[in-house]
Amino acid sequence: MGRFETDPQLVADSYPVTELPLCQLRLMDDARFPWLVLIPRRPGICELFELDATDQRQLWHEVITVGQAFLGLCEGDKLNVASLGNVVAQLHVHVVVRRHGDAAWPKPVWGVGSAEPYDLDGLAAMRDHLLAQVDSLDLD
Repeated sequence: MGRFETDPQLVADSYPVTELPLCQLRLMDDARFPWLVLIPRRPGICELFELDATDQRQLWHEVITVGQAFLGLCEGDKLNVASLGNVVAQLHVHVVVRRHGDAAWPKPVWGVGSAEPYDLDGLAAMRDHLLAQVDSLDLD
């Protein structure tokens, strides 16, 4: 089946944070929204049902555990979780913290305005906060 590689569009749109037991955890480069992407490190997978049952359970465990911690970290009002794949076929799950009154509220974040890239200090701070949070989680 080949070797796992992250889709080039996901690489272009996000920054690596860490490796979880199943997923690569990345931060989307749009400072308007606290937005993570979890990508199962399985080559050639486009759909949730293509993962075996063990990987399906692990994926949702990582999404739910990281998402709950991220919502608290970012003091959000709502956690949006989605796996679309219309632009990037590789299986990936978006985890977006939403706040009442954010740039897209109450609509989805996709296609709203232009992304506002993180500056280096903002990126480093968010990554450090994420790593500290993730390190405290039971993801096995």
